[in-house]
Amino acid sequence: MVEPRFKSSLTMEEIENNFKDIDFFDGIMDGLEETLAFIKGKAADETLARKRSLPNVNVAEIRATLDMTQRAFAELLGVSCRTVEAWESGKSTPTPTAKKLMYLIQSDHSLIQKL
Repeated sequence: MVEPRFKSSLTMEEIENNFKDIDFFDGIMDGLEETLAFIKGKAADETLARKRSLPNVNVAEIRATLDMTQRAFAELLGVSCRTVEAWESGKSTPTPTAKKLMYLIQSDHSLIQKL
């Protein structure tokens, strides 16, 4: 098995200094405790404030209202035609960034000209 190698512009000393005061185990435990509190409905306010809701988008509906082919819509969003097909068929879901972009386009069709 080949050992993975990572390249960085930082020296080993700089990397070690960046992580010297970080306890990864405590960070993982904090995350698990936040998750459990959220599931039980007892999450702290700051936990809920960090959660972002994404807009619901219907890819096929948005594309249809724009009167665009899957290929043209894919080019507009910077993804492949197969990606749009997968979104529309439910085989995959758009990334958060793609969802936000489609939501904005749906809200304001003039953005197409700017893109």
